[in-house]
Amino acid sequence: MPSARTFKKVLVANRGEIAVRVTRTLHEMGIASVAVFSDADRGALHVRVADEAYNIGPAPAAESYLRVERIIDAAKKAGCDAIHPGYGFLSENPVLPEACARAGIVFIGPPASAMRQMGSKTAARKKMAEAGVPIVPGAHCETTDEAIAAAKKIGFPVMLKAASGGGGKGMRIVESEGEMASAWERARSEAKKFFGDDTVFLEKAILRPRHVEIQVLGDEHGNMVHVFERDCSIQRRNQKVVEETPSPAASRELVARMGAIAVQGAKAVGYSSAGTFEFLLAADGSFYFLEMNTRLQVEHPVTELVSGLDLVREMVLVAQGEKLTFAQSDLAQRGHAIQCRVYAEDPASGFLPSPGRIVSLVTPAGPGVRDDGGAYPGCDISSYYDPLISKLCVWAPTRERAVARMRRALAEYVVTGIRTNLAFHEKLFQHPEFVAGRYDTGFIERYRDALLGYAPVSEGSREAVAVAVALAAARLERVTGAEAASDGEVGARLSPWVEQHRARALR
Repeated sequence: MPSARTFKKVLVANRGEIAVRVTRTLHEMGIASVAVFSDADRGALHVRVADEAYNIGPAPAAESYLRVERIIDAAKKAGCDAIHPGYGFLSENPVLPEACARAGIVFIGPPASAMRQMGSKTAARKKMAEAGVPIVPGAHCETTDEAIAAAKKIGFPVMLKAASGGGGKGMRIVESEGEMASAWERARSEAKKFFGDDTVFLEKAILRPRHVEIQVLGDEHGNMVHVFERDCSIQRRNQKVVEETPSPAASRELVARMGAIAVQGAKAVGYSSAGTFEFLLAADGSFYFLEMNTRLQVEHPVTELVSGLDLVREMVLVAQGEKLTFAQSDLAQRGHAIQCRVYAEDPASGFLPSPGRIVSLVTPAGPGVRDDGGAYPGCDISSYYDPLISKLCVWAPTRERAVARMRRALAEYVVTGIRTNLAFHEKLFQHPEFVAGRYDTGFIERYRDALLGYAPVSEGSREAVAVAVALAAARLERVTGAEAASDGEVGARLSPWVEQHRARALR
């Protein structure tokens, strides 16, 4: 068994709000923090709150935050005991923990072996099926003809997915045989562009599903628990924007079953640290494995609010070789928590990023409000990275009160100088179907007129939108390939992509 160790200094291999959030827990634990930053982030908040900071290269993520050797070099120079990856960037790349091991630095996260087993969606499906985790019927196909044959056997509609992808890239719904050829080529092309791998697999499309995930936490001594569920069904472009727990659609008995299966799956790959099993929940109560995120989730604060745990602290303790201090029976879900992702983006133009300088920023406070942010007045939201400003979270004893509290918090939230999705969130939390808890992953598209007031993106312009998003942001969801950078002007005006798309949408 691994022996316990004590960290004195930890490097946070990330930026923005997650780097700030990890740093704050490190300071509470009496551990010195080291930040890394690109040229674009020299004045960023995560740099300001750290004890030390090291420049690791130019603005594009591929030349800075994705350079393993520069991360390791900074950790060595600073004399760090360990590295916490946050989420996104290198957080799910097994190359980083392997490099840490060679350098004698502890990686605060799961073993590289677990990452590799769960990193490919096709390999993960096979492994989870062997472990008794329910899998959506699907097939690995090499050609369009094979995909058509598999779809006929499974039954239309089906979903094409990039094997190495994430964040909604390389995904297409196919409703009939006639649509397959075009969708197949588009999915492969997009997968190649974003992930450097054009491998695509096929799954049965679950109509109007909920996206429900289970938080797991394990140590290096074989102990593993689940920390309940999160409903992440409010999504745009297959990317989450609102998360809550408990799920309005899942009974406690169902959550217990999902949790037990998630623990079973995590143990099957020798997992330790924090991780998340994502499931599709059908209307009949059946659920199917989607993927495992071998890292801390963006939406982890809602779990913390209802469980009382600090998941970052638990990750650090596990990495130090300590045992979990609680069993499954010790954990309880108290109250209701909701999170809104506040982005610098323009919902009226298909949620395209709207980078620029924040002139003023007033974040909400008061009872039951938590805002995890990485911005401040005068800072720039760069076109090089994900345009997340903060994660606004609320807690209340009941869902009804949590919804009311989020309305109040959103009304207090002020950002000037850039466009944000705050108005979208305010409309969402007034929508009667959301208030009633009746929603699924297609909610935003179904009610786009009420929520957004813009024309839907046509199939012909989806590729242009995808490229614009890729150029504007290094997405916080799994990043496995080279990151693209934009030469667009940073300012308070609409970005060129937004201007172009809005003009098209309003014709």
